[in-house]
Amino acid sequence: MVQSAYDQIAEWYENTFLAGQRAQGNGDPLGIRRALAELLGKGAGPCLDIGCGTGIFAGQIAELGWVPIGVDLSGRMLRFAVGRLSVVRADAARLPIRDSSVSAAVAIMVHTDMPDYAAVLSEVARILRPGGSFVHIGVHPCFCGGFADRNDPEAVVIRPGYAEPHWTRASWTDLGLRDKVGASHTPLPHLLRAFVQSGLILRDFSEGGGPTPTVLAVNAHKAS
Repeated sequence: MVQSAYDQIAEWYENTFLAGQRAQGNGDPLGIRRALAELLGKGAGPCLDIGCGTGIFAGQIAELGWVPIGVDLSGRMLRFAVGRLSVVRADAARLPIRDSSVSAAVAIMVHTDMPDYAAVLSEVARILRPGGSFVHIGVHPCFCGGFADRNDPEAVVIRPGYAEPHWTRASWTDLGLRDKVGASHTPLPHLLRAFVQSGLILRDFSEGGGPTPTVLAVNAHKAS
């Protein structure tokens, strides 16, 4: 199995990056948890957290009534997750899960870490039960990436570079993740096309963050 870039920064991510966010105590500035509550909603049974990392959303998934099960490529990230949810180390593009066996799945702020997100969506469509729900919450393709200059908190400057898929470590800040592990940029049409081609049916959307949206969230389901 290939090594995850997050293996190199797992301790920093848990003990510095996340600790800093907790210390700020500013709630849900990007609307990630709001989107999860609204688009996943209450339920029961297993909910697969794809790219779960250290399991930071496991508690909210459980509060909604689901049983969170995490999958991630980074073994070192999963060491921090094991106290928060059941986990398995695996490639999201080759999930070790039976066909039509999961009622719900989520992928939260991870699609830019996955070079072939279209393959991940196809796997989601395979493992979901008919009528099952999938929630994608990710950085907004139109306003985040190496082409988006966010140095001014009151405005985002969009420079050339949005239109074509690419991988980059370009970032407006050295306090985040992208300058350390890189990111795959997928323009909005490519992202939505990947949902459609996977067979998932788009159902609802939301955006969060400002001054222009930082997060795009999608709810899709598998046909009954």
